[in-house]
Amino acid sequence: MKNILIRSLTGIIYALIIGGSVFFHPYAFLLLFVAITGLSLWEFHSFTGHREMLIPGVIGGIWLFIASFFFAGGYVGSYIFIPYILLLLFIIIRTLYLKMAKPVDSWSVALFAQLYCAGFFSLLNFVAFDAQTFSYSPCYVLLIFAFVWLNDTGAYLVGTAFGKHKMFPRISPLKSWEGFAGGLFATLLFSILLSQLCPNLMAIYHWPALAIIVVVFATWGDLVESQIKRHYGVKDSGTLLPGHGGILDRLDSIILATPAAYVYIEYIIQS
Repeated sequence: MKNILIRSLTGIIYALIIGGSVFFHPYAFLLLFVAITGLSLWEFHSFTGHREMLIPGVIGGIWLFIASFFFAGGYVGSYIFIPYILLLLFIIIRTLYLKMAKPVDSWSVALFAQLYCAGFFSLLNFVAFDAQTFSYSPCYVLLIFAFVWLNDTGAYLVGTAFGKHKMFPRISPLKSWEGFAGGLFATLLFSILLSQLCPNLMAIYHWPALAIIVVVFATWGDLVESQIKRHYGVKDSGTLLPGHGGILDRLDSIILATPAAYVYIEYIIQS
């Protein structure tokens, strides 16, 4: 019971910080996700055991998010990414001077971390800024998070009460098809209700479509992070969030849901 209370309180505070920052001002959104990107990369390099790339990895990821923010907002041109490209080259070349037994393992982890943490988080900037007017709109970012949170809640409640048929027992023994259905139903219901309250954001049929995309990829995102942790023999990615683990444990669903939602929003809804 105590753990559930701690988990719930942490979840509420986390949701308020995310929602408030995204809604309040674009620079609040920037500062929050610069911190999230840096912390997620710190966790990733720490629990994988490849701390030799931790500092350049964190610096690179933070730069990529900042560069993406100002590029997506129309403040600067693509030259903002040149330092990031040079840093990726540095990550690869650096192993020549570290005399490592398995340099390819270090490259693989460092470059995957840049894609998995920094790259996918950075796509939130292109969701937040309109590609034509460069205006900041928090609606779609908040919607992705709301869909993920509802899916997590519905999946947890239904899966705990009725879960019998396991989805991926070799990766996540507690995740069930019943839980998946519960999360999907809760998210679809919410999307239909919102479509009536916010009819001008997008056509009514896009709401359930986007909800399904987010739920499916959020579920895969959770499973992918579980697979990574299982590979390295760790239970949680970190200890920053009481009752939840680390930043990656709380945002694993967002990591894969974001690029999928971005593609649908940018090339289907707004095309």
